[in-house]
Amino acid sequence: MHTLNPELLRRTIRVLVVGCGGTGSAIANGLPYLHQAMIVAGHPGGLHVTILDGDIISATNCVRQPFCSAEIGLAKAVVTVSRLNLFWGLNWAAAAEHVTAETDVSNFDVVIGCVDTRAARQLIASKVQGWRSRVAYWFDLGNSADSGQLVLGQPLNGRNRRTADRLRTAAELFPEIVQESLDDGAPSCSAIEALERQEPFVNQVLAYHALALLTRLFRYGRIDHHGAFVNACQNRVQPIPINPELWRRMRQRGRRVTATMVA
Repeated sequence: MHTLNPELLRRTIRVLVVGCGGTGSAIANGLPYLHQAMIVAGHPGGLHVTILDGDIISATNCVRQPFCSAEIGLAKAVVTVSRLNLFWGLNWAAAAEHVTAETDVSNFDVVIGCVDTRAARQLIASKVQGWRSRVAYWFDLGNSADSGQLVLGQPLNGRNRRTADRLRTAAELFPEIVQESLDDGAPSCSAIEALERQEPFVNQVLAYHALALLTRLFRYGRIDHHGAFVNACQNRVQPIPINPELWRRMRQRGRRVTATMVA
């Protein structure tokens, strides 16, 4: 069992979503519901979300991402946040830029990674760690054509260094997902290729399992698992339990544990 730090029940929780593609946009569109549920349940501030993505909407994006032809050429992050703010009456923020070595994520409470390369994951992993970082949780989501995984972890940093039974991060459990040399470097350049690389709805399935886990954590203050493997094709979900012995075994297995990671 993992229990939320009471500090996060007393103030607005600062959330950064890195990536606004298929999975990131589904996460972004679901977060207002969590925010509203927290407010109704008595949380003093709910969520304040920033979406970080430097991509521009293309015609291919309109096939499996929530963008339309009239938005082609606009920034994904700006379009997404503008919609959410207008519909929900929020004041969330957009940063139309890619995560880089200069990006500062240290003051966010939760970083949700929805990126499609190992290089980007490695960059996020390096940002949330270290004694200067105050990130409480790094939630990593990744998927292949019809399956994927989500892992909520507590990075080893200045905020979590004394946390008993710290939740291990995706990079700690599955080191291969941050090995840049394994990237294929092949974007989906056409609508057909985009659908071959990712089936419709796999992003939404993965995102809503992640949102459900965050809801358990922030509404009820505790969780008994910190992620899952999801197979949308076979309608299977395998939770990742909070089990230090399991973490040790998974770490030892290393690359033999396959973690898919195309978002």
